[in-house]
Amino acid sequence: MSQLRLNPLAGRWVTIAGDRAFRPSAFDPRMLPVEPDPRPCPFCPGHEEATPPALETYGPAGQWLVRVVPNLYPAFSGHDPLTVEHLGPVFTQARASGIHEIFVFTPDHDASWADLEDKQSGLVMAALRDRFEDHANTPGIRYTQAIVNHGREAGASIEHPHGQLLGIPFVPKELADEEHGFERFAGGCVLCTTLEAEAEAGYRTVLEDEGAVVICPFWSGTPYEMLVIPRAHEGHLHEAKPGDLVSVGRAITRVLHRLRGLLDDVAYNLVFHSSPHLHDSTFHWHAHVLPKVTTRAGFELGTGVLINIVPPEQAAADLNTITD
Repeated sequence: MSQLRLNPLAGRWVTIAGDRAFRPSAFDPRMLPVEPDPRPCPFCPGHEEATPPALETYGPAGQWLVRVVPNLYPAFSGHDPLTVEHLGPVFTQARASGIHEIFVFTPDHDASWADLEDKQSGLVMAALRDRFEDHANTPGIRYTQAIVNHGREAGASIEHPHGQLLGIPFVPKELADEEHGFERFAGGCVLCTTLEAEAEAGYRTVLEDEGAVVICPFWSGTPYEMLVIPRAHEGHLHEAKPGDLVSVGRAITRVLHRLRGLLDDVAYNLVFHSSPHLHDSTFHWHAHVLPKVTTRAGFELGTGVLINIVPPEQAAADLNTITD
C-alpha cells in the first residue's frame, strides 16, 4: 500500500508507491551522453584561454587542480540592486543581477566527482567555501546556490566535470521553504534530530563517519535520493570547519561511487543548500543527491506532490550492497 510522508524541510507531502516499480519499464535508468564538441575542451589544462581569466585557482604553481572562472553565458550578471518594476496588474519584472561562475573540480576530462581522491574532494569543498564567502561579502547577493549537473538529463552541456555557482539577489522559494521548516520544527534543529533518529532506526543510512552522514531520507521524493548532512551544526557552508568540509566532500565521492556501481553512469544533480547570506536563522547546511532515474509526469507537475517508486529503505539497502 502506498504511503504519504511529510518532508519536514520543505513542508510538502511525498508519496511512496513501491508497487509502481513493478510496472513494465517503470524504472529504466538511462544516461544520455553529453554531445561531443569538435572544439578543444575549454575546461582541460592547456586551454585556459578559452575561458575568462580565473577568479581562483587551487594547486601547485603552474598546475591547477581546481579552477573557478566566470560563466561565459551567465543567467545572472551585473551589480544593479534588485529594483522591481510593475508594468501592469500581473506584469512584474526586475534585472537578473548577480554572479554566475563555473568551478572545474578536476583537470581530468574523463573523471567525475565519484572518482575524486579525498585530497581533491577536500580541495573542491575549500574552493566552494571561499566562493561562498566572497559572494556573502558582495553587496546585493542574498543567496548562493552551488550545483553539479552530471549527464545531459541532469542539465550538463559540457562533458568535462564541473559545477556552477550562482549568486542571486533574492532568496528562492525552495530555500525559504527550508528555512520555514527549521523554524516550524519544535525539537531544535530538524537535521540534527534527523541524524539522531536515523542512527537509532539504522536502515536508511548509506554512509557515516566522524564528520558527515548520508541517508536516503524517510521523505525521499525520488528513487535513490540521498541527503548529505555534516554532523556539526552550522548554518553557512563558508563558516564550516575545514574538517567538516573534507568529510562532506569525501562522503559525496563515496556515495556517488556506490550510485554508479548500482545504476551505472546515471545522470544526477548534486545541490548544496546553505543558509541565505546575512540570515541568522536555525539552519543546518547540507547537500542533496538527486539521481535522474524517473520522469516527473502530469500529477507531479500539476500538484507538486512527488511519487517515489523506490522506498528509501530499499534504496539504502541497495546502495549498501556496493563496496567503496
